[in-house]
Amino acid sequence: MKIYFEEGHAVPEELLQKMTEAAEYAVESENMHNLDKKRCEISVTFVDLDEIHELNKQYRGVDKPTDVLSFPQFDDLEEEIPEVCEICLGDVVICEQKAREQAEEFGHSFERELVYLFTHSVLHLLGYDHTEEDEKKAMRAREEEIMKQIGLMRREG
Repeated sequence: MKIYFEEGHAVPEELLQKMTEAAEYAVESENMHNLDKKRCEISVTFVDLDEIHELNKQYRGVDKPTDVLSFPQFDDLEEEIPEVCEICLGDVVICEQKAREQAEEFGHSFERELVYLFTHSVLHLLGYDHTEEDEKKAMRAREEEIMKQIGLMRREG
């Protein structure tokens, strides 16, 4: 799995490792016939509050900032995956300020929140959604499974 960050944005090696583990586990555990983690790529961009607000308004019609946005490359991974070459799953845009606020609110580290937001987006890139309650439950269960797998569980109460 290759994760690309915008030029000039250094990501600590430990954080990159956890993000890579999360993405690889998510891809492997989906069991899609053409989806090989070694061929997969994801682009990650960190933005400020104003930029995520504008992107959220432009692409989702929601006039407020959000924590993370996902831009999948494929509508249906089972149908559209190329047989050879790299597979760009899509783009992830994370608002660092929202991630810091949420980490403080939830009582865990900024790094854990970033990996969680990234994991959430990876699942969107793999076709998950949370507009319906049953979809939301399935997606939340997968998020928790992945975070547990990489050793970043949510703190209990």
